[in-house]
Amino acid sequence: MKGMTVIVKTIASWVKILIFVFGIYIILFGHLTPGGGFAGGVILASSYVLLMLAFGRGFVEENLPSAVASKLDCLGAFLFAMIATLGLAFGGSFFINFVYQKFLPGEPLHLISAGTIPLSNIAIGLKVGASLFLVIFSLSVFCKDFRCKEI
Repeated sequence: MKGMTVIVKTIASWVKILIFVFGIYIILFGHLTPGGGFAGGVILASSYVLLMLAFGRGFVEENLPSAVASKLDCLGAFLFAMIATLGLAFGGSFFINFVYQKFLPGEPLHLISAGTIPLSNIAIGLKVGASLFLVIFSLSVFCKDFRCKEI
């Protein structure tokens, strides 16, 4: 039997949704509250690490294959570079908040009030979450080479 006991699997299957939603909340509201893309990405990756510890590596590999995680990693980097390039093109300065200045003058302390900052947080969260998942997944795959116990 791969993974841990039935109790751990049951609790992990309930908690994974809460952890994932909390990670998305930290990413989306990172410009208003403590957090942001990096912290939210780490929380998103930790939900998959919990599943890997509870159910085993095979279960996580079926739900999020490494090829898909690698594509999400590249997509996050591409989105972040595209936001920076658009800021350079529209604003004339590097990383200028062109959405807030030209297209969306919102009220302060609201979700839409930050312009490109939430978009950057989403890109960074996607990049960090996928990268950290791939690092931990790769460590569990190459665990056989060092004769350690398989997760």
